[in-house]
Amino acid sequence: MANDELIFYVKLHVRPERVEDWKREFHAIAQAMSREPEFIACYAHQDAGDPNQFTLYERWAEPDVESFLRNQMKPYRMEYDARIEPMLQRPREPQVLLPLGEWHRARG
Repeated sequence: MANDELIFYVKLHVRPERVEDWKREFHAIAQAMSREPEFIACYAHQDAGDPNQFTLYERWAEPDVESFLRNQMKPYRMEYDARIEPMLQRPREPQVLLPLGEWHRARG
């Protein structure tokens, strides 16, 4: 992992009656994000014990949050934010993480 990667870990608590709506919105924004040159990856998870809780792990080739906001707060992202706000039980819980390393299963 490069030192100029920015990683977001975001918890979302979705209203039970809006889970499928949120999933559709998220899939659309993930497709849009994946076309950005600074995008590296996004992993989305649904909590096994709470089907209304989701976690996003986003990796971006951005040196800091300020650069990310300047480069990535495009109209499609702001529209997504506005559309999902009423779907959430409470505000998103974002964290910025610093990469320390990455390991995968050893071969051979």
